Amino acid sequence: MSDQDESRPQGIKLDRSFVSLTVGTLVCWQKEIFRITQVLDFQSVMGINVETGRAKLLQMAELKPVLAEKVKGAYIHHDLEDITSEEWATAQMRYSVIAPLLVGVKLDKGAVEARAKEAGIDATTIYRWIKRYKDYREVTALIPMKRGWAKGRVRVTDKVEELIGEVINEFHLTRQRPTLTATYEKVKDRCKALRIDHPTLKTVRARVMQISDKELLRGRGYKELADNKHSARPGSLEAEYPLKIVQIDHTPTNIMLVDDVHRRPIGRPWLTLAICVHSRMITGYFLSMNAPSAVSVAMCLVHSILPKERWLALHGVDAKWPVWGKPVTVHSDNGPDFKARSLVQSCINHDIKREFRPVKTPHWGGHIERLLGTFSLLDKKDKGTTFSNPTERKGYDSEKEAIYTFEEFETRLVRNIIKYNNTFHSAISMAPLRKWNLAFFGDQENAPLVPLPPRVADPWAFQLDFLPSARRVVHHYGVEWDAMYYAEALRPWIGVSDPETGKAKQCLFRRDPRDINRIWFYDPVLKEYFEVPITHAKHQGTTVAEYVAAKKKARKQGMDTVDEETIDRMLEENRQQEIEAAANTKEARRKAQTRTNNTKGVTPARPERHMAPTKAPSALPMPDASGLLAEDDVDTFGDVF
Repeated sequence: MSDQDESRPQGIKLDRSFVSLTVGTLVCWQKEIFRITQVLDFQSVMGINVETGRAKLLQMAELKPVLAEKVKGAYIHHDLEDITSEEWATAQMRYSVIAPLLVGVKLDKGAVEARAKEAGIDATTIYRWIKRYKDYREVTALIPMKRGWAKGRVRVTDKVEELIGEVINEFHLTRQRPTLTATYEKVKDRCKALRIDHPTLKTVRARVMQISDKELLRGRGYKELADNKHSARPGSLEAEYPLKIVQIDHTPTNIMLVDDVHRRPIGRPWLTLAICVHSRMITGYFLSMNAPSAVSVAMCLVHSILPKERWLALHGVDAKWPVWGKPVTVHSDNGPDFKARSLVQSCINHDIKREFRPVKTPHWGGHIERLLGTFSLLDKKDKGTTFSNPTERKGYDSEKEAIYTFEEFETRLVRNIIKYNNTFHSAISMAPLRKWNLAFFGDQENAPLVPLPPRVADPWAFQLDFLPSARRVVHHYGVEWDAMYYAEALRPWIGVSDPETGKAKQCLFRRDPRDINRIWFYDPVLKEYFEVPITHAKHQGTTVAEYVAAKKKARKQGMDTVDEETIDRMLEENRQQEIEAAANTKEARRKAQTRTNNTKGVTPARPERHMAPTKAPSALPMPDASGLLAEDDVDTFGDVF
């Protein structure tokens, strides 16, 4: 590597790609390319190496996307489900030929030639079969290689293709809403009557999946949903499949927390929750000591979209929360936090539709409202509850009874979410997790509704896309966005003009309002994000709002020129004042705790604490394969729902 390469700032490549988990998709695992042949569960898939043809169990969390047009391999189109009885017979025949020669370490040339003469096969071919079998120790290695099918070519005859179309139009797209399995059986019956070979379930499913959402919904009697004209009655907003509609809303929790240092009351945190309307699964959340904002919505949405394995490990919760994937539509009220420009643009970039609750139609938010109410009831069972009103709280000292810190309460929250997802829900007549599972894997009576949603390839780059943004001019001293920032990555953009306007070019920057210490610069040529640190001393856990307040305080003291040293001093004075007041003042303790939370730097894309956690990360158990709740946990929780 050259000196120039070593000195080049390291950026984060803008990566909006997703790892598709559907059968037939190419994925990368440890620099090897596999084609998915079977989705086993929410953690693993079976794949076949496109070069060697060898099958392997792959963990979803370890997969990366791959550009299919750049992949070559004899087995790139090989699908274990498509192996015919003739191909299996060929493999068995080849194995029977070489089996007598597999005994011993060294091949005897005379024995190979004798066996070749006996079987009527060229000796070179037998050597090739033996090598393939010894390489993989699988009879499947002896299956004749497939060269793939031309793009757009179908595997069924025109007659069968026409018959499938007729059954879909006359049977599947009706108000009776038959299952995919029932539709497949109807196709088989018709083929049998005509004495022609019937297609596979996979083929029929593929033809159904080609139908547009609008045509499918209309045909099966969901005209209002198809036209997006919901003449909904209270509680009637529904979605036909998972992630079609995800509702998001906020609520102050009904519990008083204590700070980490003094274990004294700091007030109630705010909770932002997201729920899948189809399955009633909680898909994500955001907990904060600050009032709701666009950041609350963005972090909840990002948490909803990203996988949860590392998040559960962070909080030491041994269970399953198999939810990830972009929602088709995010449904919310008309609050300004849901209409922030940066959030709107982020949703547009990722093709996420936004739908707002019509004015004076509270029932449109019925699912999320009931969910928030459920968690409010849960808070009433905990120490330090504030109940719902003064009358209900009469005789109970919430501050005196408070025992949980922010971190402790969040762990309880995660456990409660897992319990909710596993508890019987009367509206769907099953637990949300079961309905979620049925939608993707089906059972003996029902075929899957949809394939598993793709997983984000790069969580951190994805999260950056949802942070608030602004455009700023890069000067020789850096860039100003409330504070001053500079990094070498900015140097090429100093004094650059916009060719369209002739004025100084305004570059794109993003930041997390909870951290004044850094912003992120997007280089439009390299297509990468670069971290740009604050030019003065770092302020651990300081938010943008705190920094701006200190700046105003400095100006208020009558200084003509506000410099960074003065602002630093104002911040430090405020902090010292809060430390001194924290032992006696709840608001001061709340601010100090908020700063502590921000300093930890935990986000959905980076679920690890930068400060020393109560437990060492290595001590946190990873999610168990079963992920089942204890019987008494579910029963105890059931009375809430």
